[in-house]
Amino acid sequence: MADPKGFLNHGREVARSRPVEERVKDWNEVYVPGSLLPIISKQASRCMDCGIPFCHNGCPLGNLIPEWNDYAYREDWAAASERLHATNNFPEFTGRLCPAPCESACVLGINQPPVTIKNVEVSIIDKAWETGDVAPRIPERLSGKTVAVIGSGPAGLAAAQQLTRAGHTVAVYERADRIGGLLRYGIPEFKMEKRHINRRIEQMRAEGTRFRTGVEIGRDIKATDLKKRYDAVVIAAGATTARDLPVPGRELKGIHQAMEYLPLANKVQEGDYVTAPISAEGKHVVVIGGGDTGADCVGTAHRQGAASVTQLEIMPRPGEERNPVSQPWPTFPMLYKVTSAHEEGGERVYAVSTTHFEGDEDGNVQWLHMSEVEFVDGKLTAKPGTERKIPAQLVTLAMGFTGTDRENGLVEQFGLELDERGNIARDADFQTNVPGVFVAGDAGRGQSLIVWAIAEGRAVAAAVDRHLSGGSTRLPAPIGPYDRPMTA
Repeated sequence: MADPKGFLNHGREVARSRPVEERVKDWNEVYVPGSLLPIISKQASRCMDCGIPFCHNGCPLGNLIPEWNDYAYREDWAAASERLHATNNFPEFTGRLCPAPCESACVLGINQPPVTIKNVEVSIIDKAWETGDVAPRIPERLSGKTVAVIGSGPAGLAAAQQLTRAGHTVAVYERADRIGGLLRYGIPEFKMEKRHINRRIEQMRAEGTRFRTGVEIGRDIKATDLKKRYDAVVIAAGATTARDLPVPGRELKGIHQAMEYLPLANKVQEGDYVTAPISAEGKHVVVIGGGDTGADCVGTAHRQGAASVTQLEIMPRPGEERNPVSQPWPTFPMLYKVTSAHEEGGERVYAVSTTHFEGDEDGNVQWLHMSEVEFVDGKLTAKPGTERKIPAQLVTLAMGFTGTDRENGLVEQFGLELDERGNIARDADFQTNVPGVFVAGDAGRGQSLIVWAIAEGRAVAAAVDRHLSGGSTRLPAPIGPYDRPMTA
């Protein structure tokens, strides 16, 4: 193990953030470059090398966390990178974006602040890129089998990389103009700079994966034609149907889904626009939805120069400490979280519901009307006499997603069955009702975390490889399609 007394000698330290007044003026990642490496060895030494490391169960990838903590403590970066990549294709993504259910399951976290697993992870992979320890893994021989992957988010990319390395010829189809899915256009640059995606794409190209951008299956290519071209198809198109807010005034100009707003800001960073077509500059901004996507809208509005930013959440404010009865260790608790975007300003309002919008004579939204809500007989109910309105010249809806896209024809043309939640139904081998067509990630699971998407991508690759080879595979399958996070 690392230092047997590490957790006794060292407290938890995390990456330092750049000053708010500095970082809101640019779109670079919020953390101080290079601030982790001087402290990461001590932080890795806090890992207790538990007899039963529950962090393995908290992480659906089954990351070998005590092992690479030990290597990081000893500053054996090459060995740490090898162990990290043994279970995770893209640790630079999860190390920056995952909410770290592994840390919630850390045994040390029972009575102390848990090990900074995310910070150790991102330090290892950044060091690996710096030292050249990340290289293409070209297959020794080709199988002669072909696979189409629909969607280039984390699930699609993980599946494509695993299948390419198994010797299959893989083509990834992405309807956007660049590879990456929501990693590219849904995650703001200040949370993850897109250079991290770009160099992974180049690695995958070198391994043999082919990419087709600007091609939407169902519209540009019929799903039935795609199936005829390939021996297997993996649908990893995400759950992109956004939940709407059907209240009076929803039709007013200036009210947008978060995924209409966020990609445009990212396209400015890609050089496609000088200024975003939908901008918060000088406007009173209201973000409806208290999750991570809502926080992304908050941080984006700050950088665009909003006059004010208010984030609304219909549920009561979560507690700041784990409830040992309803959310016991090692489950992933729902806690009050202050993200980097919240540190930058704005107001957060809990337990409120939007009743209607009010506009001006030109049809532009100007006010948002809301009331407080409370639970009555298990249902959220408006509290009489609490109605009020706040200025709102730009409103973003960040209330989650309800299922995969049904409008492009993909589901209908394949003849896919859906489950009761609007996701594409699948069996225990990730296969849909159509033989040879598999589904992974949010398209099958529903809206979830990036770490679950990568785990599904790896698992569906094993299922496809087994299907193509006639019953055997050497690819790992960390989870099954019906696995869910630990709950009480």
